[in-house]
Amino acid sequence: MVMRDDLCVTVPSFFRCPISLDVMKSPVSLCTGVTYDRSSIQRWLDNGNNTCPATMQVLQTKEFVPNRTLHRLIQIWTDSVQHRVDSPVSKSVPSKDQLLRAITAMESHSEKENRSHSLAQILSFAQQSEENREFLAKLERLVPLLVGFLHNNVNVDDGGEVTEAVEFLERVVTALDLVVSKTEDGEALKNSMLKRQEGNSNCLASILLVLQRGSSDSKIASARILKFIAVDVESKSLIAEKEGLMCELIKLIAPEKDAVVIENGLSCLIAISTPKRNKTKLVHLGAVKALSDLLSSESKWSASISEKALKLLETVSSSKEGRSEICEDANCVAAILQKMLKGSSEATEHAVSILWSVCYVFRDQKAHEAVTKANGLTKILLLMQSNCSLGDAQILEETTKKTKASL
Repeated sequence: MVMRDDLCVTVPSFFRCPISLDVMKSPVSLCTGVTYDRSSIQRWLDNGNNTCPATMQVLQTKEFVPNRTLHRLIQIWTDSVQHRVDSPVSKSVPSKDQLLRAITAMESHSEKENRSHSLAQILSFAQQSEENREFLAKLERLVPLLVGFLHNNVNVDDGGEVTEAVEFLERVVTALDLVVSKTEDGEALKNSMLKRQEGNSNCLASILLVLQRGSSDSKIASARILKFIAVDVESKSLIAEKEGLMCELIKLIAPEKDAVVIENGLSCLIAISTPKRNKTKLVHLGAVKALSDLLSSESKWSASISEKALKLLETVSSSKEGRSEICEDANCVAAILQKMLKGSSEATEHAVSILWSVCYVFRDQKAHEAVTKANGLTKILLLMQSNCSLGDAQILEETTKKTKASL
C-alpha cells in the first residue's frame, strides 16, 4: 500500500520490482520472463550474479528488454493516483525530522486518529526508497513500538471497530515488514513477538486477524514476518500452535490467488514445516490437497512456485501421514510425475526425492500403485535416459526396480 496522508492506495503487486519492492520506474524483462526495475537488476548483474533473482534460474543471456506495456500501465495508474490527492508526491514523503516526530507522537499514546496519521507518514517514508528503509531499521525505537501495537490491538468487539482495527494492523504489519527486511537479526524480533501475554501471544492473534480480513498486500507482509521470525524449533512450534494461523497460511496457496501471494505463502509454510508435529498438522489441515490443486492447475506458475510447492510436499512426505495423503491423491502423484519431467532441475530433484521417499525408503504399496496408474514407470525411464544427475538416476533406478517388483 502507498500512504498519502489519510489516503490508502493499494499498489498492484506486479507494479513492484521483486528486488526493491518499489513501484518500477523503468521495467525491463529478463530472458526468464520476470520483470524488474532497470536500476535494481542492473545492480544485481553488475555485482557478478548470473541468475534471475526471483526464480534463481541461471541466465542464458544477461540482456534485458524494456517492458513497454507494463511501463505504460504503471504511468496510467500513477496518473490516476495523482488525481486523488491534493499535493504532489514529493510533499507527501516526510523528512527524517518529521519521521522522528511521528514516532515520538506514537510513543506518547496519542489518539487513534493522530496515531494512524503518524503511521501513514512512516509507511510513506519507508516505501520511498531502500535507503529510507535502512534508516528505519537502525532506529532502536521503531520495531518495539510496532510490535507493541500488534500485542495490544486485537481486543476489539465484533462491531464497527473491527474494520478500523484491521486497517490499522495492516499498516503496522506492512511497516514492520519493510523495516525487518533490512535487518539480518531476527532473534530480538522473534523474542518480542512470541513472548506470551496472559497465556497467549497477542502478536500472532493480530497477524491472524490480518490474514483473515486484510488485503493481499498485508497478507503478504504477514507471511514474510512469520517467515522471518521462524528461526528455530521453538518459534516454529509457537507459530503452528496458534489456532487458525496455519489454516490461513494454507489458504494463501490456493490456485485462484495472486502469484505473489502464493509464493510468499509457500515460503512461510516451508519455513515453519520442519518440526515433526508441524508436518503432521499441515497434513491434517489439508496442505497436501492444496499443493496437489496448485501443481495440477494450468502451467501458469513460475518455476519458483512449482519448486516451492514440491519442496513443501517433500517435507511432508517424510511423515507417515504425509505419505499416506500423497498416495491417496492420484492427481498429486500425477502432478509430481509431470513436474519431474517438465519442471526445472530443482523441481525434478524435489519430485525424485518425493517418489524415492514414498516408493522405496518407506516401501508404500499405495505409492507403487499410484505411480503405475499414472504411467509413472515410463516417465521415470524417460528421465533416466535424459541428462538427469547421477544421483537422481540411481534413485530413479532403485525406485523403478522396487515399483516393478511390487506389481
